[in-house]
This record gives sequence, C-alpha cells and structure tokens, in this order.
Amino acid sequence: MITVGWREWLSLPELGIDNIKAKVDTGARTSCLHAFKVETFEKDNVPWVRFWLHPKQDDVEYEICCEAKIKDERTVTDSGGHKEQRYVIESKLCLAGESWPIELTLSNRDTMKFRMLLGRTAMRGRIIVDPEQSYLAKKTDKP
Repeated sequence: MITVGWREWLSLPELGIDNIKAKVDTGARTSCLHAFKVETFEKDNVPWVRFWLHPKQDDVEYEICCEAKIKDERTVTDSGGHKEQRYVIESKLCLAGESWPIELTLSNRDTMKFRMLLGRTAMRGRIIVDPEQSYLAKKTDKP
C-alpha cells in the first residue's frame, strides 16, 4: 500500500503528462482531469477524444494536447450537485514508483484549484490517505 497526503504530484505518461498536482479526494468516486477544449474523432473506426489542458496550476499560458480512446460517456454529479455529461478515458497513473491503469473523466476545471482529482475508485486496494500530510510521494518517482 502507498501512503499519500491529501495532495500529491503524479504523472500520466500515456497522455504526455510528466507531473501534475492532484487533490486526493476520497469523496469523489471517479478521478477527473482538466480539459478546456475537447473534440472527438475516429481512429481505426474507434471513437477517440483530443483535449487540451493546462497541467500547471495558475498557468493558463502553458498547455498540452492529449489524445485517448473514449472508454465511455457518463453523467457525473459534482460536489455542488450539478450534473454533467463527461467523456471517460483510461490512462496509466504513476505514483510513488508504482503504476496502474485508472479511469478519468474530462471536465473544465479552470475555476478549480487542482487540475486533477484522484478519486477513490483509482485508489482502491492501493492507497492509504493521511489527510494531515501533503506530497508524501516524490515528484520525480516513476516506475
């Protein structure tokens, strides 16, 4: 088991994201990644999504473009009770020298402090959260 704090640095290498600050959120079932521009396309007759994100908190100048196969499309209710239809993708998460696949929904998080939420489904059986700590996993840890 990996012990993490309430916020951590992690990476999503399949999306080209080397480091992103995430809020570790046991109240959220699904993990969520910031996407401010989203467009769908087909690759080999399979639906894919292309999206842009600002991976650095408080930096809207630096942006990257990511592509992923669409795994699903779901209605997600946020903490304020608002429902939103979101694309669901899968990507490998790297944290504290370990990696595993997780599901992520895509949503515009421009008004949120964190560009990513790590939800409890992605943590199940792998992570213990110490809510009094931050950044227990090193920023550069990669498997």
